[in-house]
Amino acid sequence: MSEQIAVTETLLRIQKEGLQAALATVISVKGSVPRHVGSKMIIWPDGAIVGTVGGGQMESRVIQDGIQAIHTGESTIVEYTLNDIGAGDPGICGGTIQLFIEPIVTAPTLLVIGGGHVGKALAELGKWAGFRVILSDDRPEFCNDTYVAGLDGYLVVPPGEVASHIIIDANTYIAAVTRGLPVDEKLIPSLLETPAAYIGLIGSRRRWALTVKALEEKGISRESLDRVHAPLGLELNAETPQEIAVSILAEIIMIYRGGDGKPMKWMGKIEDVVSNDS
Repeated sequence: MSEQIAVTETLLRIQKEGLQAALATVISVKGSVPRHVGSKMIIWPDGAIVGTVGGGQMESRVIQDGIQAIHTGESTIVEYTLNDIGAGDPGICGGTIQLFIEPIVTAPTLLVIGGGHVGKALAELGKWAGFRVILSDDRPEFCNDTYVAGLDGYLVVPPGEVASHIIIDANTYIAAVTRGLPVDEKLIPSLLETPAAYIGLIGSRRRWALTVKALEEKGISRESLDRVHAPLGLELNAETPQEIAVSILAEIIMIYRGGDGKPMKWMGKIEDVVSNDS
């Protein structure tokens, strides 16, 4: 497999699986350098690479810059002069190379745990909204491509084992629409061990209060449990599975985009806007 094909296929895999990585691209060269403009290298969070931008000490520095880009989410342009290793330059080719290093931004992952009426509606709505959607349920008949078509993954495992079968990172939003307290007691502790951006649990306030009491008795702190949005969703007085799904996804989008959930109705003076536009 050629280097270019390997990089392209890896980029497709990153998008499909919602993985974290950075991409380094040579954007300018002067003089003698090891790689031409357009050369690309993918950097994984652990420093492993696909492709190359030249090797040696220079590439080692690019790898570190790539890892930093993954952590910060910020792109950067770096330039190296390859003249004198003794003077601190990362090479002796004699030229100058400039690279653009960027984190690879993937769609956020919506992990729906529980494939009942609400879970199905939420998975469909999340996919429509552009999320990468994974559906999980311990009942195969509620977790397959026939039951909910076109999702990015189907995970048939007990709820308490979900976190050990899927990568859950800071770009993952979890909606647990499960069947009751016995399930929640096993599920929530495993989810709290992940860096998920959002953990939501369906149910009444009483159900969540009983869950908190049971988990605190098992040694889980209130501070940790405060990460859980329970009951999940925004207050819409929703009743149908589809309405409840809208409520849940609205809260997730609010967290993802940094909104506040307040009504957008404007209470200012129309005259002020009209006069400013003229």
